[in-house]
Amino acid sequence: MSTHVSIQEVLEAAIVRALATLSSNGVLPAHVELPLTITLERPKNRDHGDYATSIALALAKSAGIAPRDIATALQAALLADAAVSKDLAAVDIAGAGFLNLTLAKASQGGVIASILTSGSEFGKSSTLAGVKVNLEFVSANPTGPLHLGHTRWAAVGDALGRVLSAAGAHVTREFYVNDRGVQMDLFGESIRSAALGIARPEAGYHGAYIEDIASAIVTTNPEFKELPEEQSIHAFRDAGYAIQLADQQRVLDNMNTHFDIWFSEKSLYEDNFFNHCLETLKKQGHVFEHEGAIWLRTTDFGDDKDRVMIKSDGSFAYFASDSAYYISKRERGFDVLIYMLGADHHGYVHRLKALASCAGDDPAKNIDILIGQLVKILENGEELKLSKRAGTIITLEELIEKVGVDAARYTLIRYPVDTPMVMDVDVLRSRTNENPVYYVQYAHARICGVLRNATDLGIDFGVDHIHPELLEHERERELIGALGEFPRIVASAAELREPHRIARYLEELAGTYHRFYADCRVLPLGDEPASELHSARATLCKSTAQVIANSLELLGVSAPEKM
Repeated sequence: MSTHVSIQEVLEAAIVRALATLSSNGVLPAHVELPLTITLERPKNRDHGDYATSIALALAKSAGIAPRDIATALQAALLADAAVSKDLAAVDIAGAGFLNLTLAKASQGGVIASILTSGSEFGKSSTLAGVKVNLEFVSANPTGPLHLGHTRWAAVGDALGRVLSAAGAHVTREFYVNDRGVQMDLFGESIRSAALGIARPEAGYHGAYIEDIASAIVTTNPEFKELPEEQSIHAFRDAGYAIQLADQQRVLDNMNTHFDIWFSEKSLYEDNFFNHCLETLKKQGHVFEHEGAIWLRTTDFGDDKDRVMIKSDGSFAYFASDSAYYISKRERGFDVLIYMLGADHHGYVHRLKALASCAGDDPAKNIDILIGQLVKILENGEELKLSKRAGTIITLEELIEKVGVDAARYTLIRYPVDTPMVMDVDVLRSRTNENPVYYVQYAHARICGVLRNATDLGIDFGVDHIHPELLEHERERELIGALGEFPRIVASAAELREPHRIARYLEELAGTYHRFYADCRVLPLGDEPASELHSARATLCKSTAQVIANSLELLGVSAPEKM
């Protein structure tokens, strides 16, 4: 995997080193607590340099030193640091003690060169190298179509997997199939009722899709109708399970969401596996018996109550599956378990973290639980709730039919998952800047059009035509700076489990490119001869297209060359 450390990260590390130097040589008193990391800002006014920091002001009070004096000492230390001084054209002090850093031309050219030589690998890193991640999302019953409640995780979970992989993690995407329990028998009974033309159970499944499944089963297995009732229900249940699971897989594949493992809940109770898990937990000392039931003492680790695993009648509580599934994941060698749960699962956060502790793990290290809030869909100004197939909430497939895969994925990913969101179908169908996916895809298509024209005009561009000394316009500097941010954005999106950061970065980058394109002519006018400046700007365009394409790939969204 190709990796790239952004120039911002290089400068931030240099400031941390400079502060350590100032502490060791006595400029900063020994009692001053130095930051382990520094985050540089990008000034809105580019006259204030490419990056800025107020660290001198932050340390002044505890050091008992004027901030400008600290800034002056930092300035000297940075310029004396051979590892970074070559990247800086200027280090200036402004106001009460702000430090403004301006990049050298060669350093800006290095950003473009890195993008073009790394290609589709640009932005990837080894931040999470060696970490094995189990990413579980879109857990669903195989008793009906995937609906809007699953849709958000179908997009966000897949994007998070891509982002984690880009940061170097080994990611396994896992779908937990809830194929055990009363709902499965009700599913079979509902299909059988539809096949026989009799009333379905009141608590069963009533969508039109049940009739479709029943028809398909009877076509291939008409004898199921003649079996004794219980045997018939089980036969319809198992056949319907296979059909519905295959349909869920098809819909997810169509949404560009793919899983490495489809894990059956039933398998947790086969081959004595649950008893093995129970013994594993007993060895940690948190399993106890009370009134004929077997419990896990999760209150030892902050849960609001202990959790029953096996009820007094010998049946398994749902937490039994949670416990065995956790042990299964850890025994399969995963270091970090990421659970992506629906809005109605807030109560699971404490119990799952307590479960990790009961298993002898560190919940701050080994388990991460994300809760996604609800999604509403508007069409013609009204909320959509009814589904033609499922009879209740709109399905994932119906959403894709309305807006397309790219628009559905991008829109679902671009918001923080812990906030409710509204998708406006009419906006997502529009070819305007109000449609965020159109806005970023159009930026890529526009650049591809510019590069086709450049080729037709005989303008050379690429890694041999960067000419950083010619890229002096404020818009050029702004665009190069934005491109250099990409590796840091990817790393932070992985670390924070927030793929929406990629989408928001993309929109800012698209806006930055459009401003550059408006103010910096890339192609010659009329009979104007092509110059090295045109080559340099076309090369900058090519690097921008690469970063946009890489960003969209992380979101599972296409990067069209024409629109």
